Amino acid sequence: MTIKLHKCGAVLIHLRPYRHRPINHHRCFLHNGPDTVEELLDRHVVKKEKSLDDDENELLNRQRLTSTRREALSLYRDIIRASRFFMWPDSRGVLWRDVLRENARKEFEEARFEKDPEVITRLLIGGRDAVQAALDKLVEKHKQQIEKERSDSTRPH
Repeated sequence: MTIKLHKCGAVLIHLRPYRHRPINHHRCFLHNGPDTVEELLDRHVVKKEKSLDDDENELLNRQRLTSTRREALSLYRDIIRASRFFMWPDSRGVLWRDVLRENARKEFEEARFEKDPEVITRLLIGGRDAVQAALDKLVEKHKQQIEKERSDSTRPH
């Protein structure tokens, strides 16, 4: 049999009779606050970031590597896709498409085992910028060529 008594709105007292023992009083406080000012400060003052153990560091490194690996693969695919538009030969007679793909492959292979997140991020950003700049130049050249053809066709001969 359990009897509950209400005391001061913050404390519940449970009385439980036990066989062959005297009645024990068990107090359960709703607010177990700090006993000292130091405990109060420890609970509520912002502390330095906890140091991570080896397993947590390993997990974070894997997550970073997975996300950067995914970004690197995405960049590589974008380079391959963008290279399809470069169909004219260079001075040696090799298609620019093949030159771009070969250079991209070489650069990705050189950076394959890079572990420093800052270096990886710089490489990814630089690669994205280079692809975008190449495509922007290609679009600009095509626009110029179209304008030239239009102006040539509208000129009286």
